[in-house]
Amino acid sequence: MFENLSYKLDKAFQTLKGKGQITEINVATTAKEIRRALIDADVNYKVAKEVTDTIKEEALGKDVLTTVSPGQLLIKITNDELTKLMGGKQEDISLEGSPATILISGLQGSGKTTFSGKLANYLKKQGRTVLLVACDIYRPAAIDQLKVLGEQIGVEVYSEPENKNAEQIAENAIKYAKDNGKSTVIVDTAGRLAVDEQMMNEIEGLKKSLDPSETLFVVDSMTGQDAVNTAKVFNERLDFDGVVLTKLDGDTRGGAALSIRTVVDKPIKFISTGEKMDAIDKFFPERMAGRILGMGDVVSLVEKAQQTFDQDEAQRLNKKIRKNQFDFEDFLSQLQQIKKMGNLKDLMAMIPGMGKAIKNLDIDDDSFKPIEAIIFSMTPEERSNPDVINGSRRQRIATGSGTTVQEVNKLLKQFNEMKKMMKTMNKMSGNKRAMSAMNMFKR
Repeated sequence: MFENLSYKLDKAFQTLKGKGQITEINVATTAKEIRRALIDADVNYKVAKEVTDTIKEEALGKDVLTTVSPGQLLIKITNDELTKLMGGKQEDISLEGSPATILISGLQGSGKTTFSGKLANYLKKQGRTVLLVACDIYRPAAIDQLKVLGEQIGVEVYSEPENKNAEQIAENAIKYAKDNGKSTVIVDTAGRLAVDEQMMNEIEGLKKSLDPSETLFVVDSMTGQDAVNTAKVFNERLDFDGVVLTKLDGDTRGGAALSIRTVVDKPIKFISTGEKMDAIDKFFPERMAGRILGMGDVVSLVEKAQQTFDQDEAQRLNKKIRKNQFDFEDFLSQLQQIKKMGNLKDLMAMIPGMGKAIKNLDIDDDSFKPIEAIIFSMTPEERSNPDVINGSRRQRIATGSGTTVQEVNKLLKQFNEMKKMMKTMNKMSGNKRAMSAMNMFKR
């Protein structure tokens, strides 16, 4: 989402390249370019002006140290201001109450139902017993969609298909949750328009009767500044507790994420990408600012790795690497675990300095499919002992995987190079080795 903004901000900082000191003229020029980049990203004009005025004021009040260039100083100031703009610090949702009740609200098509499933999955992994409640009584198949999601993640869904009273359904669900020992209730509501008075009255009534621990407003990031304006109207009626930004993987300008906190004065609590049930993250303003400025987000990358990689598997792999017994079965296992971490391009963007490098690269979740197909076409003996793969076996593997002999040869060569590299990295943990080696297959 922020690729274009990152590129334009980087271009703005280039105006200070080679400058030995900060002056009113070069700062004003850079601030003007930053403002233009923010407005192009669909950031509210007033917000963009306030931010760049502050950046300019801060920069002119600083003395440049001999070890810090004017460009580096302005990047630091801009990073701080973007962080403040998006809220300053991460804020958690409230899970008080027995059961804790979370009310999901938002416009039609904003991704509320999918997010409800993701949030249920997220809380379940934290050890909470969750009940999803289908209170969208208008959209055809809305209840069925929630049930499908609930089945995917192993979370029970409460519904009353014949009941057309959302408040009554929600109240009955709370009673059911108490009777069945559920610690958390997530109420998925119907999408509504801010101009639809009847629907707005219904969501207000739901909030009043439930008195939820948390009310979240789900925003489709693809709608840009319109999303911010809608959030303002909803907040006046609902006084929600936090915002959820969905579809952050979309090809859009991202201004909603940068403006919404300032406009509605409510924190962004979660961001969501794609349709997968684990594609949900807490929102950290400082980390997002770092990613926008091409500084990466190593902390989030490490957290994703810790959530994905199995410690016992890592120890087992570590022993095999130390004995130089790493084989294609191990490689396939690590490959599949890395894929669970999320979109490959997003993961690479979290590495400092990689933002510009991958801007024009076409990297998607299918990038490793040819490699997987080749490995799946190998026999168990070939996976455990690649040295037995001769010419005829290579031809058979290529035919079975739908690839060429040249591609099979390339994989085998890279795998051998990786094993040699691993022999020199025995002091590193097994997981780190496997992830570092995986970079060879992105060339």
